[in-house]
Amino acid sequence: MKKILELISEEMQKAFEEAGYSKELGKVTVSNRPDLCEYQCNGAMAGAKQYKKAPIMIANEVVEKLADSDVFESVEAVMPGFLNLKVKPTFLKSFLQGMREDAKFGVEEPEHKKTIIVDYGGPNVAKPLHVGHLRSAVIGESVKRICRFMGHNVIGDIHLGDWGLQMGLIITELKERQPDLVYFDENYTGEYPTEAPFTIGELEEIYPTASGKSKEDPVYKEKAMEATFKLQSGVRGYRAIWDHIIAVSVTDLKKNYANLNVDFDLWKGESDVHDIIPEMVDYMKKEGYAYISEGALVVDVKEETDTKEIPPCMILKSDGASLYNTTDLATIMERMNIYAPEKMIYLTDKRQDLYFEQVFRCARKTKLVKPETELVHIGFGTVNGKDGKPFKTREGGVMRLERLISEINDEMYQKMISGREIAQEEAKQTADMIGLAAIKYGDLSNQASKDYIFDVDKFTSFEGDTGPYILYTIVRIKSILNKFKDQGGDLNSVSLQEVTNASEKALVMEMAKFNTMMENAFEEVAPHKVCAYIYDLANAFNKFYHETRILAEEDETKKSGYIALLVLCRDILEACIDVLGFNAPERM
Repeated sequence: MKKILELISEEMQKAFEEAGYSKELGKVTVSNRPDLCEYQCNGAMAGAKQYKKAPIMIANEVVEKLADSDVFESVEAVMPGFLNLKVKPTFLKSFLQGMREDAKFGVEEPEHKKTIIVDYGGPNVAKPLHVGHLRSAVIGESVKRICRFMGHNVIGDIHLGDWGLQMGLIITELKERQPDLVYFDENYTGEYPTEAPFTIGELEEIYPTASGKSKEDPVYKEKAMEATFKLQSGVRGYRAIWDHIIAVSVTDLKKNYANLNVDFDLWKGESDVHDIIPEMVDYMKKEGYAYISEGALVVDVKEETDTKEIPPCMILKSDGASLYNTTDLATIMERMNIYAPEKMIYLTDKRQDLYFEQVFRCARKTKLVKPETELVHIGFGTVNGKDGKPFKTREGGVMRLERLISEINDEMYQKMISGREIAQEEAKQTADMIGLAAIKYGDLSNQASKDYIFDVDKFTSFEGDTGPYILYTIVRIKSILNKFKDQGGDLNSVSLQEVTNASEKALVMEMAKFNTMMENAFEEVAPHKVCAYIYDLANAFNKFYHETRILAEEDETKKSGYIALLVLCRDILEACIDVLGFNAPERM
């Protein structure tokens, strides 16, 4: 289904052509003076020099050709040659009917479905999720859902930090505490226990303890490095402990991500590509891409057009150890071999921009990806407190994500039960839904690259540009539709009618922007565009609601049109919040 601006522009282009001018002049845009008109065309101004005519003359000639237009209710030529446009109610009704009949409200299926991998999450195992993990999870989940809504084959990968020295540190500390564990017996040949010798709580305490010791005790750090080497070399007992660490951590991570309504198709990590790194390194050496510099293996990625220094991409350190660069490049190689993605999108802190520039350039230079493969890094800003500094607990520590969610949900629960009678369980479930909307919308409504202030009072407000306000609008629509059904109405038999008042027309015109907005959000990898759209749509609906007698309308045909409009508005809003990663309750 074409976008509304395409249809309007086609009508204008036809008029320019019939008047004897280039149809390229007929491009229409949304009016920057909504008090004067709905759309505008400045083509006559652009054509004045080309045709050596006063722009107002060209504009007037075009106006004549649109006298019987099926699209425009009014076309006015204004000095020095602007065309001010208003569209016909019949045209809007027809466009909305097309949206109503389409499964995705006018979003066309792509001619070619791309395979897209979204790399988001990136937590280290054996560590609790904290507020710093919020943005990658929330933005990444929305990006994945937007790409899927647009009809593409999308694979979400958590890309765990599950390899390297942190694993050696945990194993070393565990050995010091429980040296008699069977995993440390080199002569043991039997099956290892299926149950881990630690809980997630103990694991989360073990790692920082071990990390602290290694910074102060060189001997302890040496033991940890040796344990890491043994693990990566395949020592049975160490691999068995590692399996326990992964299993316990992933179980906890899945629970915490589920609280954010975030899920991954792949639970892969750095360890998954450990065994293919030697193959990749040999290939880079053999093809002449990699060389030794100061003992390390590197690939030059600097280009002649660079205006800033881009350091070489290090593949192996001087001691032969791999780095994040190594595992990320090996992961790209593995993904190309298994999934052949046409696009890979990475979500991380924007401070890693240079790092990903190096990795992407290296992947291209070494031909790990095809020339047409898109590699995109979405660098996001930090979540700050009201003091403008990174968000902390009241005690000054990094806030666990679990606690943040709990505090928001508690805040919403208190608002739910304040001054009203509601069953405790329903209040809790509803509060959790609104709390999630508050968190996600509060994050996603900001452009990803910008830092933002996590303001609990603002995010949980039912007024203004917030998640709860959006949900309240959806629930208001649901309430009207439920009352209509209680009065004997049938939602399946209502039909759209021509708009009859200004606020209804404004609502219809906002709804008509949906497929344009979704395409822009996809192409620019920009969930904040969805937020901006639904905020405008919610405002347009609430203005219409306050100015229109909907259920009290005595003209049944007109009432049917209003209800049909509400059904479509509800469905569009719910499609939008679904791609943002949250849902609306039935009542609030």
